[in-house]
Amino acid sequence: MARPYRSVLYIPAANARAMEKARALPADAIIFDLEDAVAPDQKAAARDALKQALAQDYGPRARILRINELATEWGRDDALACGGDLAGMVDAVLIPKVDGPADLDAVADLIPDTPLWAMMETPLGMLNAAAIAAHPRLQGMVMGTNDLAKDLGTRFRADRLPMMAGLGLCLLAAKAHGVVIVDGVFNAFKDDDGLRAECDQGRDMGFDGKTLIHPAQLVIANEAFAPTDAEIDLARRQIEAFDQATAQGKGVAVVDGKIVENLHVATARDTLDRADAIAAMAQ
Repeated sequence: MARPYRSVLYIPAANARAMEKARALPADAIIFDLEDAVAPDQKAAARDALKQALAQDYGPRARILRINELATEWGRDDALACGGDLAGMVDAVLIPKVDGPADLDAVADLIPDTPLWAMMETPLGMLNAAAIAAHPRLQGMVMGTNDLAKDLGTRFRADRLPMMAGLGLCLLAAKAHGVVIVDGVFNAFKDDDGLRAECDQGRDMGFDGKTLIHPAQLVIANEAFAPTDAEIDLARRQIEAFDQATAQGKGVAVVDGKIVENLHVATARDTLDRADAIAAMAQ
């Protein structure tokens, strides 16, 4: 049963109160951020605060640590901490601004065991998405749409048309290599309708979930990236009908006037597995 990543919440590692509150939030995963959300003069202190926070129980939530780039004065120490003071405390290390597999290699050399995730937020990263997703240590990809928009010089559009090429390349790469991929953030955290529309778009495209910047966004993301009651019901009926057809020596079934073949049954089983994984998170 695969772990769900419907909601992936960024929490500044410099904010002890926010890290404490996150232990009770309905997030599937938390990104403890040492990079953008932490001021330069607070980087070292944030790393120390993070160690204290991660000593606490975060339940079933995935704990992902976003480090600074290795090219910065903090990045190497961030990475080494994952194999030192923070060893065993994080489920994955998120590497910012990954342009290609070499960026993953550099961190992998410093952290022998911890799974790696890649921030996909540069034009070069988009072009190298397939090679990045194929890296043997990579388990997840996170779209960094704000940085990508900056580098592309795009204007904001609710339909995210300027982003579609990059989003699509990363989705194809992630699905081809079986790694998790979560959509970028929605900045207007008080705009519920806008968030819901963007979550629905991401879910329709095939993203596993969405990164979030505020706890108020959790409920909408969790709902959008979970199977609906109707989808669960249809999945069960498709599997039952196909099993009956197979028992009768038939290769296809019909449900609600539509053909059901092997591929539909595989999708139905994935739907039920996802629903079971989500239910397990709530226990």
